[in-house]
Amino acid sequence: MAVPGVRLRVPTEEDAYAWHEVFADPEVMEFHGGAAAELSVYEELTARQRKHDAERGFCLWTLLGDSDQVLGFTGAQPWPHAWGPVGEVEIGWRLARGAWGQGYATAAARVAVERVRAAGVERVVAMVDARNERSVAVTRRLGMRRGETFRTPGGEREGICFRLEL
Repeated sequence: MAVPGVRLRVPTEEDAYAWHEVFADPEVMEFHGGAAAELSVYEELTARQRKHDAERGFCLWTLLGDSDQVLGFTGAQPWPHAWGPVGEVEIGWRLARGAWGQGYATAAARVAVERVRAAGVERVVAMVDARNERSVAVTRRLGMRRGETFRTPGGEREGICFRLEL
């Protein structure tokens, strides 16, 4: 399989609509609560990513396909929760169902790792639902090592924290 070209951009205001549409797929959201959030959540998230990029030099970038269609996002942000790897920079990815199995997640995550390293970050984590075999495989391809396991508040899901020294 040929590695796809990766094009990442800082999310635009319009990307909130695209993310909302792409993430409306229950398969895409299986390990993220099962359903897309309200549009306002994506509006706030894309705005926060623009701020992260301006202040830190990295964010969750919008991943674009060959025809400039939005395939999802990949990148990094400070871990946003009061549980889990608090104080760490998390690398992550979420792609449209049609982009799965084509190498986009790994290729885009590698670009994101290089950008984060260039911004001066010394290590990243990836929090992955323990059942999400596809994302666990991406962490392996990135050379991440398995760390601690966390349970989400309420204990309904188990997440594995993978670590990578940059």
